[in-house]
Amino acid sequence: MSISTTTHVNLRGEARAALELYRSVFGGELTVVTYRDASAVQDEAEADRVMWGQVVSDAGFRVMAYDVPSALPWEQGQGSYFVSVRGDDVDEVTGYWERLAEHGTVVVPLAPAGWARLYGMVRDPFGVTWVLDVAATYQPA
Repeated sequence: MSISTTTHVNLRGEARAALELYRSVFGGELTVVTYRDASAVQDEAEADRVMWGQVVSDAGFRVMAYDVPSALPWEQGQGSYFVSVRGDDVDEVTGYWERLAEHGTVVVPLAPAGWARLYGMVRDPFGVTWVLDVAATYQPA
């Protein structure tokens, strides 16, 4: 069993550019899943924006980013990140989720998602939003 934490940057319409910049600085592999790729388009104008993206380098650098949909509130610099906890063990991640949810507010219930075996979000009593998921290899359709 293992877990890792990753900074998850929240942007609007600039996630791909940010991830490409981070890759140019730190090296590594860029992965981008658009709202269209994940069959989660709510606004056709935003279909090709980043629903989930990351840069991972062999040196250990890791950052994630997504484009906050226009249907959700967003202001640059406010709520600009999540802490992402990714694991490979369902029971372990579920335990972390339950303990955080016990003291916080569920934003997205922990459940299977198109890009992860389990995915959920919870805001702790200090205002920090945690994203927990059980990794799965995403293969766009």
